[in-house]
Amino acid sequence: MKHPRYLLSGLALSLLMASGGAQAAGLTSEHKPFGKTHDGTAVEQYILRNSHGMQATVITYGGVLQSLKVPDKNGKVEDVVLGFDDVQGYQGGTAFFGATIGRFGNRLAGGAFELDGKRYQVPLNDGPNSLHGGAQGFDKHVWQAEPVKGKDSVGVKLSYLSKDGEMGFPGNLKTEVTYSLNDHNELHIDYKATTDQPTVLNLTNHSYFNLAGAGNGDILKHVATLHASHYTPVNATLIPTGELAPVAGTPMDFLKPTPIGQHIKDDHPQLKFAEPKQGGFDFNWALDTQGNIKRLAAQVHDPASGRRLQLYTTEPGVQFYTSNFLDGTVKGKAGKTYAHWSAFTLETQHFPDAPNQPTFASTRLNPGQTYTQNTIFKFSAD
Repeated sequence: MKHPRYLLSGLALSLLMASGGAQAAGLTSEHKPFGKTHDGTAVEQYILRNSHGMQATVITYGGVLQSLKVPDKNGKVEDVVLGFDDVQGYQGGTAFFGATIGRFGNRLAGGAFELDGKRYQVPLNDGPNSLHGGAQGFDKHVWQAEPVKGKDSVGVKLSYLSKDGEMGFPGNLKTEVTYSLNDHNELHIDYKATTDQPTVLNLTNHSYFNLAGAGNGDILKHVATLHASHYTPVNATLIPTGELAPVAGTPMDFLKPTPIGQHIKDDHPQLKFAEPKQGGFDFNWALDTQGNIKRLAAQVHDPASGRRLQLYTTEPGVQFYTSNFLDGTVKGKAGKTYAHWSAFTLETQHFPDAPNQPTFASTRLNPGQTYTQNTIFKFSAD
């Protein structure tokens, strides 16, 4: 995959400097305190910068991507991910802003699964189901961190030991998540995990993106492309039926560039399951890329700012969610409130409820095996 460099004109660079962007002095990183949790545990933030004005900030609480600043077509930098300015916002939050999700991303029907004839129960935190690993998933823990520097990137490696029985999952699971930023305006998220007992695992990142800037209106005019000919329909509690359905002829067809708002209010039962009042997207798309990270999996473009996000991943699926349950009552960074449909997610993953769905690819991890996942968010501007 070729990575053309993002070049700023003199005027754009001047605008970038005026907006507080990082100076074009190569790749740099720093870390500093980000407050403490309710029990007094210290939280740190790691700030990664490249020479084109892009900046990613990761905090050790929840492995959260707390901020992602990206230039627009005029060189103006905006933070394009939703979140909070302090640890307490993340501790009290339920929307998983920017979080590393585990042990099991997305939903498990009844919060239960079986391994080798034994039934395991995860606490329910989404009606009759468990969501994103339960109420105290990976997003509610402080991770260990260390800076890393690659040949052409700067980053931070986060580590967490999920002990046997945590949230009902078996096995001591060692997980590493590395965020790295390069000068191609790519943010890489690389995952690695091992276990000492058979377990199930489905890791992802839950960043909410608004390419116009976090808190700057809705994303209905953003234009999305999902390279996925099929998706996994759900029942009324958003658990997959087990079917792999074609997107053709449905509002889920984003094979060609389509404004997110074009079909979001269509009279379609799946949209009503996702958001009963107004409709919305909250589904798993089966990617045609089949785990080939060199193939473009998805793309979202904001015509107004010119910002474009391209997604590459080794995962077979992506959850495209349009923040249906944000309602303007959540106050985020810089005092901005997050309204209905004010962001979208691209959660790379194995399919939801996979341990209970025999036709879906397995999410089982055995001792001696190593779980890996690689996802790239690449940014540019027209």
